[in-house]
Amino acid sequence: MIAFLASAAATPPSSQSTQQAVGYPSLFLLVVLGSLVPVVPTGAIVSSAAVVAFHQSDPFALLGVFCVASLAALLGDIGLYVLGLRGIRSRGGSRWLHRLQQRVDEHTLAAAQHRLDEHGVVVLVLSRLVPAGRIPVMVACLMSEMPLRRFVRGDVPACLAWAATYQLIGILGGSLFPEPWQGVALAVALTFTIASGPAVFRHFRT
Repeated sequence: MIAFLASAAATPPSSQSTQQAVGYPSLFLLVVLGSLVPVVPTGAIVSSAAVVAFHQSDPFALLGVFCVASLAALLGDIGLYVLGLRGIRSRGGSRWLHRLQQRVDEHTLAAAQHRLDEHGVVVLVLSRLVPAGRIPVMVACLMSEMPLRRFVRGDVPACLAWAATYQLIGILGGSLFPEPWQGVALAVALTFTIASGPAVFRHFRT
């Protein structure tokens, strides 16, 4: 997908509309998938798409990336939360809920629940921006059986802030280099560096 985005920016203006017709649905599906299955590097994908949009002649391309990424992240979060709620309300739980719980250690979950009790849904915004912060807070919301409507109310600004942040990383990468692939490479490197920050910190702390 990232290689496709890099090549898309180098295409002539006459074929850019075709690339967008393919690129936006691909971006949407990958971000939704990454929200449901937290192994897809959605931040890198959004940043790469922003690099491509930055190098296109269409002034609305960046707006399109922002809207698609935000909506996809929101729908993916809602889908994952609904699956988790079903597990909470079921006697035997569910594999989705078990998978979420397995990704969070007790100390991290306790900290997320404490922040949620103190600050409410505002924590959802920060959890989307902090690497590896989304799942612990979502599990804390599930354990407290937060109603879906309240979760969505907090997740909307969270997804908007998330999409804007990674799009800015892509714009930065695209503005520093004349070739799209260079901007994509920088954007991907930055997003993976940010994502690996907590793991590196925990390693050196121990």
